[in-house]
Amino acid sequence: MRVVQITDAHLYADIEARSRAGIPWRQFQQVLNAVVAEKPDIVLFTGDISQDESAASYALAMQALEQLPCPWYWLPGNHDQPEFMAAERPMVEQVDLDSWRILLLNTQVEGKPHGELGSERLAKLAEQLENDDRPTLIAMHHPPVDVGAVWMDAIGLQDRDAFWQLLSKHPHVKIILFGHAHQAYAEHHILGTGRGIGEATIDVYGCPAMADQFLPGAEQFAIDEASRPGYRVIDLAYSDVQGSEWQSWIERID
Repeated sequence: MRVVQITDAHLYADIEARSRAGIPWRQFQQVLNAVVAEKPDIVLFTGDISQDESAASYALAMQALEQLPCPWYWLPGNHDQPEFMAAERPMVEQVDLDSWRILLLNTQVEGKPHGELGSERLAKLAEQLENDDRPTLIAMHHPPVDVGAVWMDAIGLQDRDAFWQLLSKHPHVKIILFGHAHQAYAEHHILGTGRGIGEATIDVYGCPAMADQFLPGAEQFAIDEASRPGYRVIDLAYSDVQGSEWQSWIERID
């Protein structure tokens, strides 16, 4: 099962509008063309579809995404207007993949750049995890870990401690995908105290943006002009002998 993550397109209603380092609509189309060549089974769009938050920007995205040869799903980022998204395509909270399951979390805090799940969303997540112990991939917009850029880490998931405490009770969560950071990232996150051998880990992955890339390790906001838009590929597998297995890597457009 091949899952492709795309994120942070930051589209405008005007297809010729420029961002800091390119034209988002053109970059969006280039990334989608590359994604089609990967022959994905599912595409996940982890937020910040729009930059100008216009209804027209979501209509543009919808028009292009409908050309994908597979099911696709999106969730809101801090720049998004969920009502405009839902008007184009309903958002879902769960995708069944036979032996695997995907949960899509909304971490948006209206009008704020940081993210938060809050008590109601955390309770809903706990219920979802308690009711199904299949290997699980969680997709979200805001990073639940520090990515190493001071300014970005300040606007990540604010209630991450509660999030990780919840996941420590559910080792069947295997993978977390996030956007927002506009850069590639990978971490084996240890659950629990970190003192024991054989403790559960979760692979946490960030993804290049479809639009501008952010400079890794920066103390203040900075564009990475040497990097390129891209996407993440995740190949999922499961067998009765080996259990859940996966591979993941980053691809970038020329």
